[in-house]
Amino acid sequence: MYPYYEPDWSVLPPENNRRFNPAFNMASIRQVINEAVERGIMRMPTPTRLRDLIRQIRAARTAAEERAVVNKECAYIRSTFREEDSVWRCRNIAKLLYIHMLGYPAHFGQLECLKLTASPRFTDKRIGYLGAMLLLDERQDVHLLITNCLKNDLNSPTQFVVGLALCTLGAIASPEMARDLASEVERLMKSPNAYIRKKAALCAFRVIRRVPELMEIFLPATRSLLSEKNHGILITGVTLITEMCENSPDTLSHFKKIVPNLVRILKNLILAGYSPEHDVSGVSDPFLQVKILRLLRILGHNDPDASEAMNDILAQVATNTETSKNVGNTILYETVLSIMDIRSEGGLRVLAINILGRFLLNSDKNIRYVALNTLLRTVHADTSAVQRHRTTILECLKDPDVSIRRRAMELSFALINGQNIRSMTKELLVFLEKADSEFKAQCSSGMVLSAERFAPSTRWHLDTQLNILVAAGNYVRDDVVSSTIQLISSSPSTEQAYISAKMWEALQTPNNCEDKQPLLQVAVWAIGEYGDLFMYGEKNDGTKLIRNIDLCFEVNSSCFFFYLLDIPRPAEKDIVEMYQKLLWAPQGSTSSKQYTLISLAKLSTRLQAAQDEIKQIIDAFGSHLNVDLQQRGVEFSQLFKTHNHLRAALLEKMPPMQLNRMSAQNGAGVTSPDENGGGAGDLIENGLDEENVVTIAEGSNALLELLGGTSSQEISIPNAPKAVSVPLPITGGVSNNKDLMDLLGDLDLSAANSNTPAVESSTNGNVLSMPPIVSPTVGMNLDISMSNSSLITGFMDDLSMQSDNQSTTPKLTALEKNGLSVVLAPRKASGCLHVIMTATNSSLNTVEQFLFQAAVPKSFTLQMLSPSGSTLLPGGTITQEMRVSQSSKAVLRMRLRISYTTDGNPVLEQTEVSGFPEDAFD
Repeated sequence: MYPYYEPDWSVLPPENNRRFNPAFNMASIRQVINEAVERGIMRMPTPTRLRDLIRQIRAARTAAEERAVVNKECAYIRSTFREEDSVWRCRNIAKLLYIHMLGYPAHFGQLECLKLTASPRFTDKRIGYLGAMLLLDERQDVHLLITNCLKNDLNSPTQFVVGLALCTLGAIASPEMARDLASEVERLMKSPNAYIRKKAALCAFRVIRRVPELMEIFLPATRSLLSEKNHGILITGVTLITEMCENSPDTLSHFKKIVPNLVRILKNLILAGYSPEHDVSGVSDPFLQVKILRLLRILGHNDPDASEAMNDILAQVATNTETSKNVGNTILYETVLSIMDIRSEGGLRVLAINILGRFLLNSDKNIRYVALNTLLRTVHADTSAVQRHRTTILECLKDPDVSIRRRAMELSFALINGQNIRSMTKELLVFLEKADSEFKAQCSSGMVLSAERFAPSTRWHLDTQLNILVAAGNYVRDDVVSSTIQLISSSPSTEQAYISAKMWEALQTPNNCEDKQPLLQVAVWAIGEYGDLFMYGEKNDGTKLIRNIDLCFEVNSSCFFFYLLDIPRPAEKDIVEMYQKLLWAPQGSTSSKQYTLISLAKLSTRLQAAQDEIKQIIDAFGSHLNVDLQQRGVEFSQLFKTHNHLRAALLEKMPPMQLNRMSAQNGAGVTSPDENGGGAGDLIENGLDEENVVTIAEGSNALLELLGGTSSQEISIPNAPKAVSVPLPITGGVSNNKDLMDLLGDLDLSAANSNTPAVESSTNGNVLSMPPIVSPTVGMNLDISMSNSSLITGFMDDLSMQSDNQSTTPKLTALEKNGLSVVLAPRKASGCLHVIMTATNSSLNTVEQFLFQAAVPKSFTLQMLSPSGSTLLPGGTITQEMRVSQSSKAVLRMRLRISYTTDGNPVLEQTEVSGFPEDAFD
């Protein structure tokens, strides 16, 4: 007790009277107050606390009120920063960081953060380092000033200060800072303090990711982390080793020997009893288990010995893990990925796929989506095991979640084979009819591709294509229309008559013309080409009819009733009236009317009567508002007048068409370029290619104009034909009808030698440019039989023969990264260089939105054809052709830009390729 009430307390010595201070009088008090006023402490109000600022911002009703609060507070914080020694710096930085998190500029607080990091107080350092991690990056000069402060704090005796420095270094380390402080981090990885070792290992992980060449510094200390019993150090050590193995093949080989240690740690986790410190929903440290499984997957990839060592433990994890909680499902998911990625046994793979099958029955949508996504990545590894869960996968097509339906649809296409094509197609047709518009295009193209690969019969194939067109409506892609036309043209005559009748029946359904334009295009094409078979051909006898009942009824019951009830064939008048309705329907597209008008012109040679009605309809289009349809109407009208004798020859049937070589791995319903340079989706008649071609000289203007080209185009026809049959497109552009008619008028078709075999030319869309509004399937044929006449002699004088001097050069690898390989195969051709790009996906991930772009120097001209697809399934390929021509002498270099999306992450790669043959353009 102080002697407050001693009567003589004022005379006590100072050491006995602590309350007494002779210097503490009114004068000294007045001086202190004056100094405070001069420093401004009394003038500056006490700063707002962080919680009060948060309340004010949240109370703002509009964005303008919020900006006003933030601007006012930022102005106050700026004013306090001008003080040399502000006692409120820590509080102001904390408020500034909150303002930064809201998206407002806070860069003016960078130097104040550095001042706080240099403070001896831990609370100041904590706010200062947090501000440095949020406000600083290596692009700013202030970033360099923190290096020395970090180095000092890494040697601090306080473990929490060292931890702050390590966290900050891992977050904002530039390559230069990482090289300067890597030795300090490596020293701390050997610290006896477990807290510091864990933080140092995480910092080393960030440093290695930033500067991979520093990996060797941390190798000795990293190996010792796996012998720790502390789970925090174990999980950081496994994370660090995983990063090293992913970045360096040499390091991966170095750590192959730790597989037994990892197996031992994982086994102890599985067999360990209850541990409150590490238990999560009854599972012992699931985070560490997941990390170890990922590292085992990397170490066992393409390594039989390492895979053999981990097979047993993977089987134990798959069978002993609790599946009632999401924690157990997470471990099982990582186990499945590890099993499918290493050289595991067949039984173990079946077990992994069965686990995914159980996931499909889970009520959690996320788990079902993960299961479908994983099955899609692994279906090529063991298709038979996945087939056992086909029923469950098809049930997912009815799931209300759009993501699950999309993955189930993609997986269903991967499961289709020759044995289940009928049942799978039936289920997919039901899905296609009820699917959202975003699914119809992809689903219809995938069904077309599957039908082309596994169709059991032509009749079934035709019925399936028709049902696809009916179910998908206007969402059908162009490749479905072209493939259906190709299929019909290459079918036997009995099937052509059958499908024409089916198409006519489909046109009778209300709204089919408005909502199903692709179906309309195919239907009028088939009726126009095979109207004679449809109207006057013989029907199948009763025996054949009964054999086809089950087949037709399985796909479409209307096929059964059509033949069983023997519906009478339509009259010619009914067909003409239907065509007139389609041509003048306001809902019909211009492309559909082009198909219909050409089909009607062809029907004039197929039908025995109704010639006058057809002529009147075509004449009416001579004054149509659409220029293209008007030109077609005018040109077709000429075939009914002065050139009526040529109409039968010009409008004869198209020859059977064959698609280019199909690639099963490419996108749905998309063709890949053939080795002779055919473009994606081009139709080649009679299978003729570009070899042994004859180039027409520039003087042959009449024939060029007849074919719709110019004098600068190259047109490929077979070498030295006796007679020529050239498809004649009725183009939408302006043509010289006088030259065309003069050429036709000089031909004497009656003088043709019937004993001379006709050789038909290949009209490949990649060689002869066709108008974009007209496809080869809707063109007309000009069959001109010429014997030893003077006309053929004149043509032969203008033909310049050239041999196929194409040669093959070594392939050039443009990209080899993350399982994606892009290879360029240059091939010399006459006057240009053909380059075939082939992209191959050897990973287990699906590559989507694949886009290949190329650029060449100004001395060259580059033409890129359409790619064969945009989606790369695991093991799939995409091809694309490029044609390079030279305008001046230079060395060919090609700059490439490759973009794609994998697992939802966009990837962009850029590279440059050289080494093309120097004599490619000689």
